[in-house]
Amino acid sequence: MTLTGRCALLALTGVGWVVLVMPSRLGVLVWLLVVLLAIGADLLIAASPRALELTRGTTGSVRLGEPAASELTVLNRGRRRLRARLRDAWQPSAGADPDRHELTVPAGERRRVSTPLRARRRGDLLADRVTVRSLGPLGVAARQRSVAVPGRLRVLPPFTSRKHLPSRLARLREIDGRSSVNVRGQGTEFDSLRDYVEGDDVRSIDWRATARRREVVVRTWRPERDRRVLLVLDTSRTAAARVGDEPRLDAAMDAALLLAALASRAGDRVDLIAVDRRVRARVEGASPTSLLSSLVTAMVPLQAELVEADWSVAVGAITSRLSQRSLVVLLTALDSAAVEEGLLPVLAQLTRRHQVLVASVADPDMDRMRSLRDTPEDVYDAAAAERLGLERQRVARLLTRLGADVVDASPAQLPPKLADRYLELKAAGRL
Repeated sequence: MTLTGRCALLALTGVGWVVLVMPSRLGVLVWLLVVLLAIGADLLIAASPRALELTRGTTGSVRLGEPAASELTVLNRGRRRLRARLRDAWQPSAGADPDRHELTVPAGERRRVSTPLRARRRGDLLADRVTVRSLGPLGVAARQRSVAVPGRLRVLPPFTSRKHLPSRLARLREIDGRSSVNVRGQGTEFDSLRDYVEGDDVRSIDWRATARRREVVVRTWRPERDRRVLLVLDTSRTAAARVGDEPRLDAAMDAALLLAALASRAGDRVDLIAVDRRVRARVEGASPTSLLSSLVTAMVPLQAELVEADWSVAVGAITSRLSQRSLVVLLTALDSAAVEEGLLPVLAQLTRRHQVLVASVADPDMDRMRSLRDTPEDVYDAAAAERLGLERQRVARLLTRLGADVVDASPAQLPPKLADRYLELKAAGRL
């Protein structure tokens, strides 16, 4: 049972009645009896919420930032007409607004209510309870019941960087289509033979084919295909830091998705592991058609763990999966303490056998802080931002000395810059 605002208004009205009509203890008792009778009548006549059958439709999945809806079907199995207020409660990050509905359901009929959702974070978001408040004809009191109606909304990474994919695919086609006779050494594959033209490098002449055809023939080359690309997501405490409006981990995921889409179109095999002190998720052996869906499915439940990354575990997982030279992309933070104590001691084990690329999300607010000098507080903030920038540059130099390439950019710029660096390595035959 629950009382409504009308009950309080009815009791307040009784104060005036007692003062003007029956200013005595008996008047108070009479009006109290009126209020109790109104409450009892509403509770007696109101439809029972226990006679309701609540069914939730399939919510499915949606990308972060896109609208969704949760639909509830209310079936009245009772003998009385239901006049009710219903609340479909979700966890706050689901963005259920409005989550309260008024409905009328005649006996034996059903009605459907829809709660709009706009999630504010990635992951599996759950419905809490459905509360039904069945009102009586006077609206003074209501019969109330809360029922658990399970619901789940799967919020996928937004993949906002997919807008950069067409331009990078165009560059990839340019790399595949040109005659790379001047690109030599490990990392290029033989493509075809063609007639020699003036200006070709004489070192690319195929003398056996020239002898057979009695015309000068040169070899053409193309960037390697069927290479291995392993994406390593750092899910340790450094991934929990918020950069702009999102955690660093989400920005790293966006960059990983763009690189995976590009590499799979380039004919390379793409795998992923997420690791901190242990491997949290893995995607292996996915076909090009199912790669992105497999990556997104693996990324959905991932959250940053407030622990230090154990890079020896990551290196062990990498070496156990890769038997040939591959491109290993470490999506982590250039935090001096975390890198110097965790990554640097084991990085040489990777760079000896693989091409290692370290991608880090930089905070664009640091540039803004460095440019402000208006107040003493701004000067201190600028000094702190400048020192942090110098620390990141020093860490990047240390990684480069050990043989790793480093890409450090803001959340919006990291995906295209990482894709560009991949294309540069592809064109240079360094994979």
